[in-house]
Amino acid sequence: MKAVEQIKAPIYEEMELFEKKFSASMSSNVALINRITHFIVNRKGKQMRPMFVFLVAKMLGKGKVTERVYRGASVIELIHTATLVHDDVIDDSNQRRGFFSVNALWKNKIAVLVGDFLLSKGQLLTVEHEDFDLLKIISVAVREMSQGELLQIEKSRHLDITEEIYYEIIRQKTATLLATCCEMGAQSVNAPEEDVLKMRAFGEAIGMAFQIKDDLFDYGTSKIGKPLGIDIKEQKMTLPLIHALRQAPEKERKAMIHIVKNKNNDKKAVNQLIERVKQLGGLDFAVVQMKQYQEKALAILAQYPQSEYKNSLELMVNYVIDRKH
Repeated sequence: MKAVEQIKAPIYEEMELFEKKFSASMSSNVALINRITHFIVNRKGKQMRPMFVFLVAKMLGKGKVTERVYRGASVIELIHTATLVHDDVIDDSNQRRGFFSVNALWKNKIAVLVGDFLLSKGQLLTVEHEDFDLLKIISVAVREMSQGELLQIEKSRHLDITEEIYYEIIRQKTATLLATCCEMGAQSVNAPEEDVLKMRAFGEAIGMAFQIKDDLFDYGTSKIGKPLGIDIKEQKMTLPLIHALRQAPEKERKAMIHIVKNKNNDKKAVNQLIERVKQLGGLDFAVVQMKQYQEKALAILAQYPQSEYKNSLELMVNYVIDRKH
């Protein structure tokens, strides 16, 4: 059994029903919107985020799932989908998961408006059912993700990202949404505040590990969905590079930064930089940090009694670290 299928096994029925409810939550009386959302739904990924919502909800809710949990999962997926559509416009990306992106097929103006439509649908879903606690959780997530994106843009102009700033950027940009998934799962079953906060910390730790793993892919050679050195080409300061720059002598450090700033389209120069980052221990350092976040997430889970939902969450943590793409 594949890892994702194993993780999904205790919530298989919920995920099947969720897909129907999620599709319905995007409906509109505008044919163009329906055409685009149908396109989006048919090209969905692994749906890790709603899986987190359901697994946490069932672990804390003794296996029970209410309509409120489905709404929480739908809100998360609506917001996540909106951010992906907007990200492709920001990054001028023509592909998403091997298919044309929304902006590539319908142009930027329509893509931005569809992203706005999905954001509003997510907010209205909570307001219409007076789930104001869930609305607050998702609103904080949108604020954090936007701030993280802007902080990265600001810092990438000068390439002055320290390790501390890097962690803050990925906490806001990536970890916030996984933290929100787990917090939403706990809140949607009205778990005690202590458990809600623990689940948020659990999700954040996984999100941090997830992003560091993504950074490591930039230095790999296997086919992992993005070209080798793409982060360097886009002048993104990731953890392996930040550590390597800290270890390098001043003269070499300046030469490395020069490659990122001015030679990021020179394949030979980028490959030399990748090799130097490896030699300076950048990858080894990033792996250690990633595993620390993994251990933090597993330590939080260890506080809960054994169940098939807890087992799946443990599998999910390890999947984030062991995945090949």
